[in-house]
Amino acid sequence: MSATRDLPVARADCCGAEAPSPLTEAPATDLALRLKALADPTRLRLLSIIAAHADGEACVCDLTEPVGLAQPTVSHHLKILVDAGLLTREKRGVWAYFRTVPAALDSTVDDLRAVCRQG
Repeated sequence: MSATRDLPVARADCCGAEAPSPLTEAPATDLALRLKALADPTRLRLLSIIAAHADGEACVCDLTEPVGLAQPTVSHHLKILVDAGLLTREKRGVWAYFRTVPAALDSTVDDLRAVCRQG
């Protein structure tokens, strides 16, 4: 007597839909820049500290002590985050104030999800 078994049903989202286009050079470069900026524990901590700070804004003078680094080193990390579009910088007198850009982080997550769905 032969046994029969049910085959799994294909998901609706895998068949019949047009395959996504591969990532082109410019979007890949942009996503890589943001991911490189996020791929550092100090920069992740700085983003977290700024996001948790009152009004979602922090002065560079408030960021050195929590990460235990000198102001020039913190400024270097912040510049990388600004260049990647993850923070904004506003100069007030001698100090610089930083804010997170929530849409940039959301966009990074969405872009990475899109890349992962292609395989």
